[in-house]
Amino acid sequence: ECDALIIATGSSAKYLGLDSEKEFLGNGVSACATCDGYFFKDLDVVVVGGGNTAVEEALYLANTSSKVTLIHRGSKLRAEAILQDKLFEKENIEVIFNSEVEEFVGTTTGLSQVKLKDGKVIDTLGAFIAIGHTPNTAFLNGKIELSEDGHIVTYNGSQTSVEGVFACGDVVEGVYRQAII
Repeated sequence: ECDALIIATGSSAKYLGLDSEKEFLGNGVSACATCDGYFFKDLDVVVVGGGNTAVEEALYLANTSSKVTLIHRGSKLRAEAILQDKLFEKENIEVIFNSEVEEFVGTTTGLSQVKLKDGKVIDTLGAFIAIGHTPNTAFLNGKIELSEDGHIVTYNGSQTSVEGVFACGDVVEGVYRQAII
């Protein structure tokens, strides 16, 4: 029992689901450029995705990495226009459209290449998966109001649909996520 409860369970990064991705997770494959980008300073890196998160990660990495290759499965990015403008202004960012990662390749020392389904091979020590996040709310299903994508719906700031239960952070529905909260 309690008078108030704050739910701040965050969210988990989505991955491509490749066996080789799991093999190199934490050893060249990451889902957080702000967390791990520094380890790839002055190196060539890859970002996978086409939305706001992927473009923001690519822009962030472009400040410290030699070259950033953004791989997107579609023919155009889904990111906001202003982010796309910034992306295409950067000379050290290359965008590969209509392509998908087939496999991450390396040795026991870490990632060394990203193979694409079209046969292209990119030499890199770092790959960042930026295809979204899933809120950690499965345990709340049917107990509290959730949005279609699983985020907690809040009212008047942080109040949920249950009196005395509040929510904050990446688990909450809304525009602002980790960087702000």
